[in-house]
Amino acid sequence: MKIDQLKQVLEMLDQSSVNELSLETDTYKLKLKKQNDNIVVSHQAPAPVATPAPQAPVAVTESATEESNVEADTVTINALMVGTFYSRPNPDKPSFVKVGDQIEVGQVVCVLEAMKLFNNLNSEVAGTVVEILVADGDLVEFGQPLFRIRP
Repeated sequence: MKIDQLKQVLEMLDQSSVNELSLETDTYKLKLKKQNDNIVVSHQAPAPVATPAPQAPVAVTESATEESNVEADTVTINALMVGTFYSRPNPDKPSFVKVGDQIEVGQVVCVLEAMKLFNNLNSEVAGTVVEILVADGDLVEFGQPLFRIRP
């Protein structure tokens, strides 16, 4: 679902007398619910967030060999929704994770914001953060790799 489509759905829900709405596709389940003049969003991806990192053919040089070794033994944590990536809970707090950190299953690794709704992204894999693939404040797409983790 594109961000414009999501905005339209949220506006229609806000202006209607409907209190709860569920959307389901092959790639996600989204549940919107009105509570005390706020819209609460819950989402779920049927497939796990952590997926093996794609391997592309690379020329054999020292740096390319090192890079392919990093990709071969890592998994990625991908965005569950379209939104803005935030690496920390607010600007004056430290990042949830940084390169070299050990993370656990269920640990919050970032926040994704769409239409003033802030959603924590929890890790589905334990391991070491090898690379953060996006910058704070970047707009991310559904399924876009955000972190590279060595289990």
